[in-house]
Amino acid sequence: MSTKSVQNAHMSAQLRDLHSSLVEIVGVMNRPQRDEAMVREAGISLDRALFPLLVLVERLGPIGVVELADRVGRDYTTVSRQVAKLESLGLILRQESAADRRVRESVITEKGKAMTDRVDDARERMGVSIFSTWDEGDFDNLVRLMRKFAQEIKADSVQATKDIS
Repeated sequence: MSTKSVQNAHMSAQLRDLHSSLVEIVGVMNRPQRDEAMVREAGISLDRALFPLLVLVERLGPIGVVELADRVGRDYTTVSRQVAKLESLGLILRQESAADRRVRESVITEKGKAMTDRVDDARERMGVSIFSTWDEGDFDNLVRLMRKFAQEIKADSVQATKDIS
């Protein structure tokens, strides 16, 4: 048996475990209670449904409603109303896209950035608690490998989208 076949067999067995782990992580991350806990830990007052949108605008903005809706798995019209609410709260601004004047993109305001900074501080406190028993090297490897995985899966997603077009 070739080395490649052995590697593929090992990878096949591990991929099921990796997928199960990712399903578990995504399940926990998508629980409404998790967002409520994060908002509470950050000491901010923000509707749970608006919280992930604000964070995505801060991280990825300027960003249009269609991409936001796609990223959070919600209907475009729902996200559009939620973005309007964030704007009315002074947390984001909507502006014309530089690339396409028909598209309105959301960007974070100073007030919104102050709120996401508080969320980042809360996330760090929660993360320190979760990883408190980990060896520094294990944690560093997790971060490095998750970044590598994120880059690869994003590249694969972009390629799959091109293949469909």
